[in-house]
Amino acid sequence: MNAETLTKKIKAAILSILLVLGGGHFVYAQNHTVQLQQTRQMIENGDFSLAGSQLRSIISCENVTPTDRWEAEFQLDLMNRIKKDFYRTQESVLEDLKEYFPNITAEDLQKWESTGALECKTIDGKKCYFHSAVRNLFRIDEQAGKVREDIKGRQSDDLDIYLSEFLPKVVEATYNTDSIYVLPQQVKYTYTIKVKPNEIPEGETIRVWMPYPRSNNRQRNIKLLSTSQPNYIISPDKYDHKSLYMEGTAVKDSAITFSYSATYTSYNEFHRFNPLTDVKPYDTTSAIYKKYTAERKTHVIFTDDIKRITDSIVGNESNPYFKAVKIFDYIAKTYPWASAREYSTLYNIPQYVINNHHGDCGQVTLLFVTMARYAGIPAKWESGWMLHPGDLNLHDWGAAYFEGIGWVPVDQSFGLTKREYYEAKLYPAKGKKKGKKNTLTEQENDVYHFFTKGIDCYRFIVNDDYSGEFYPAKTYPRSETVDFQRGEVEWRGENLYFGRWRYNMEVEVTPLEGN
Repeated sequence: MNAETLTKKIKAAILSILLVLGGGHFVYAQNHTVQLQQTRQMIENGDFSLAGSQLRSIISCENVTPTDRWEAEFQLDLMNRIKKDFYRTQESVLEDLKEYFPNITAEDLQKWESTGALECKTIDGKKCYFHSAVRNLFRIDEQAGKVREDIKGRQSDDLDIYLSEFLPKVVEATYNTDSIYVLPQQVKYTYTIKVKPNEIPEGETIRVWMPYPRSNNRQRNIKLLSTSQPNYIISPDKYDHKSLYMEGTAVKDSAITFSYSATYTSYNEFHRFNPLTDVKPYDTTSAIYKKYTAERKTHVIFTDDIKRITDSIVGNESNPYFKAVKIFDYIAKTYPWASAREYSTLYNIPQYVINNHHGDCGQVTLLFVTMARYAGIPAKWESGWMLHPGDLNLHDWGAAYFEGIGWVPVDQSFGLTKREYYEAKLYPAKGKKKGKKNTLTEQENDVYHFFTKGIDCYRFIVNDDYSGEFYPAKTYPRSETVDFQRGEVEWRGENLYFGRWRYNMEVEVTPLEGN
């Protein structure tokens, strides 16, 4: 028995003694809030058994506050959520990787683990790998990615190809009109949530929140066509999460389905402006500036890493747009996209990206927002779905505020448009003077940095911020504590986490006449 294991057993023994002496309650001097901070650290360290014992004891205490009880119950659920993400064994990971590395060993895995390329977590002394660890390895580690490419061939990015043809049309359209909203498309969709049979007792009421389109300049003429239940509630615009709420009654051995259909008009948005003349100094006393350059728990925190990296990126740059571009370019080139853990299991998402050297759309968006705010650029979160042809999916992006321009969409995970093509134009071919840089035309540069000045129309915009309140209010902790895209489901007994119900979106996008 190693020292670490012995220490854990001693802790558990002491904990058991205290439970007995306290008649089922802790006799620690610390209050429950402090104990909950301790259990959070235990969970982070992978000491799930010890954390579970302490959490159950807190819940059983007669004097526990409703707030502390809620947090204790959430932390218990949190451990189950983490286990759902980290269920793969070392043996299964090794077996999958043998196709690409026939002589692979456990020592080889450790090298990738140390860089964050192969994500794993030790839970109660057992090493558990993230469910997408193998696929992510090839996305994160460049050398591993080349090995896979040599065997499987290079996979074409159909979305990138589509956007490389579509975005120049959007930019050109804004050059031919005074409007920043161009080339609208009609979106018709049906959203469905199906709760599996026998997930809740027969006769009990199921409560369901489904994503619903927000009304704004990019998303207009929203019309609800039909609903599966006659009674529903659409949340007011003041709520950050736009939802359609329904209720239904559980029937034994039967799934229950909730659905609705709607249409809306979606516009491309692109801002043409000269950063040197059109972007003005910020009014640092304004409500927008104060709110959107501030830290916000738990995912917009100016950690030492955020400060250090952002300072190195921005340098002496003073123009807000150029600062934003520097941050955007750095993130796009430094942190490759990879499948993500459930956001509810992460304490600080931007720090997670930095520590693990990768992130999905929402994670890099929160990193951009945090770095921008620290650099004095108002920034916020937006999210919903992406509806591009052949690429329907959940998606997150953001927005930055420039004085004299207003709020400008920023899609960090889409990065630089057709990077290989434009960088080939930017940098000289072999034989030219080293260090000499070509220039793009104004229109080419607008396409290259399209997602720092706008966003395409293939969007289903639901959220105007993260971790907001629902209407009607939820009783139990959300399945997704940051985002709202798939939906939320609960009954009077508990929240129904992902996997106990299914969601589906069917979409038809049609260019409006004349486009």
